[in-house]
Amino acid sequence: MPPRESVDAPFAALARDALRIGVRLDAATLALCARFSDLVIERNTTMNLTAITTPAGIATKHFLDSFTAVAVRKWTGRERIVDVGSGAGFPGLALHLALPGTHVTLVESTGKKARFLEEVTSALAIDGVEVRNERAETLARARRERYDVGTARAVGTLGAIVEYLMPFLKVGGDAIAWKGRLDAELAGARKACATIGGEIVKITPTSELGLGDVLPGRSLVVIRKVRATPSRYPRSAALAKRRPW
Repeated sequence: MPPRESVDAPFAALARDALRIGVRLDAATLALCARFSDLVIERNTTMNLTAITTPAGIATKHFLDSFTAVAVRKWTGRERIVDVGSGAGFPGLALHLALPGTHVTLVESTGKKARFLEEVTSALAIDGVEVRNERAETLARARRERYDVGTARAVGTLGAIVEYLMPFLKVGGDAIAWKGRLDAELAGARKACATIGGEIVKITPTSELGLGDVLPGRSLVVIRKVRATPSRYPRSAALAKRRPW
């Protein structure tokens, strides 16, 4: 592990950058972020959690990137969040650290990664977190219209994300997707929205948040659920693969 002093500087920088988007991280929360980062780096030696393996990279490209969700919608701080494809815990667990009054369900189909999420939640003694080791398509059928916010980062096309998240959301709830290049996916996403009950209400590049220098080429897409999702969605993984949006 790097010496503690070499890890602290990236998280001091994280606190400064987060303030640029209205996220205030106290010393206790920053300590949790740093410990979380330690666990990611440690476990990444035995499982494929992330390609980003330095404290500075994790602070910016995982934590700060996750926190950008706070800047693209109005939050009460008490939302129920479902995070699909949580992986190493970004954005869902990181977002919960920034908004500790929320309740987050982390959905991760890979057993090793789900166990890692359980380990982190336990090691950091974080309340308000549930880990579900199953596919989103399956869980969505049992948890329809229970959540206020859905998040997805690096889990497929924007159309696929609409299909994963909309069934979980209450009408009026928001899905937030993190994307690089978007243009080729917008037509399919709009088709999925029309079918599943969503509407793209905002696309916010990180440059508009004042973070274009540290998170270049990123955008957050906010999709609002405007009507109930037909019961046949989400489709099975096999059918969705055969007939993508």
